[in-house]
Parts: sequence; structure tokens; C-alpha cells
Amino acid sequence: MITKYTVKRVKSGIPGFDDLIEGGFPSGTTVLVTGPTGSGKTTFGVQFVYKGAELYGEPGVIVTLEERAQDLRREMLAFGWDLEKYEKEGKLAIIDGVSAVVGLPSEEQYVLEGNLNAEDFLRYIYRVVKAIDAKRLVIDSIPSIAFRLRKENEIREVLLQLNTILLEMGVTSILTTEAPEPGRGRISRYGIEEYIARGVILLDFIEKEVELKRYLLIRKMRETKHSMKKYPFEINEEGVVVYPSGEVY
Repeated sequence: MITKYTVKRVKSGIPGFDDLIEGGFPSGTTVLVTGPTGSGKTTFGVQFVYKGAELYGEPGVIVTLEERAQDLRREMLAFGWDLEKYEKEGKLAIIDGVSAVVGLPSEEQYVLEGNLNAEDFLRYIYRVVKAIDAKRLVIDSIPSIAFRLRKENEIREVLLQLNTILLEMGVTSILTTEAPEPGRGRISRYGIEEYIARGVILLDFIEKEVELKRYLLIRKMRETKHSMKKYPFEINEEGVVVYPSGEVY
């Protein structure tokens, strides 16, 4: 008799979302969250890591490549998320990948140097993940990796290396990227991100009654049954909230 394989799930910490993916992300998977500017990608990723520490006791790492760690902490307080509290408890680590690039001093515990190559960049993230025994990771964002490393023409190789090391670490990861024209089928900046990820989530806007409404679409999620419908979501005082039974666009 063949024993049915059960996929271990990781709760997203995003109200309503896990109902769409059979209870959570497959453990150890890499998920791409893509969308235009202002669609909520950073909030989605940080919420995944923060709620992991707050609700499930799972340590996590945030690699911020678009804003300084101190700015990220301040912005997330708007949702009542005290990142520093869990940093002090060793349940959360923020890697500052901005200060050195723009030539600003940093007092952060974890700081990426300004001249790291791809291999050193990935090795540093690996060390921090192991240092706090992280189970969750978010890297915000892929275009900033290319900018930082001055290796945009080699982004495919870097992303393949990144995917390999993430699978080796066994963390459940979210990578964010820009979707230049999602309405025309372009859901990532380089056209390779969606192929290295095991899951792809699109966050976007739709005009409805002369107003922009947010929606979420799961384009891919391996080992998971999911709908291909567009579900409404909003970003309120508690973060990202998805409405699986709401009006489908």
C-alpha cells in the first residue's frame, strides 16, 4: 500500500491567504512576489517574516536592498510591527544592503559591504540565516541585487545560484521583483525570476468604478492546488489582508 505524501506547510501570517494555498506555503519553497510599484510587495514579504516570529516562533531574516534597516523598522511600526523587539530576542535579523552602496555609515549588526560579488553576497546571507537558525527569509528586491552587484547582464546566473543556496538552506523564502507590464504578460523585470521560483504571486491594481482596487493572483505554486482567479486584498492598519470569498475580478 502506497502512503500518501503529505506536504509540510508554512503559515504565511497573512489573513485569508492560506485559504487559497491549502493551508500555507510548502516548507522550504521559494516564492516570487511580483507587481508594479506600490502594490504591497515589501509589506507582504516583511509580514511573512514578522508574523513567523510573532505567531509561530520561527526566526526569520529580512534582506533589505531598497531602503535602510532603520527606515524599514519605522515604516513597519505603522502596522504595529516592532521588528526591533524580535531582533533583540534573536528571532529576527535585518541585513542592511543599502547604506554601504549609497556611502552612508551603518550601525546595524548585519551590513552588506558595497563591493561584494555574487558569491560573497550569497555566502553572507547564508551565514546570517545559520546564525539565528532562520526558517523564513525575504529578499527585497531582485532588481536591487543586479544594481548592487553591477552585474545585470549576469542576473540569470546570480538568480540560479541564489535559488540553489536557498534550497540548500531549507528556508521558506520570498523574493520580490518589479512587474513592468503585468497586464501585457510581463510579470518580472528580467523574465527569468518566475522560472527559478517554485511559486509566483502577482499583486496588482484594477480600475473599478473610477477607483483602483488591489488584487492578488497566484500564477504558480508547486505541490499546491490553487485557483487562478484574481482575489481582492487590501493593506490596512494590520498589514496585508486577503479576501478569498470576496468579489473576484
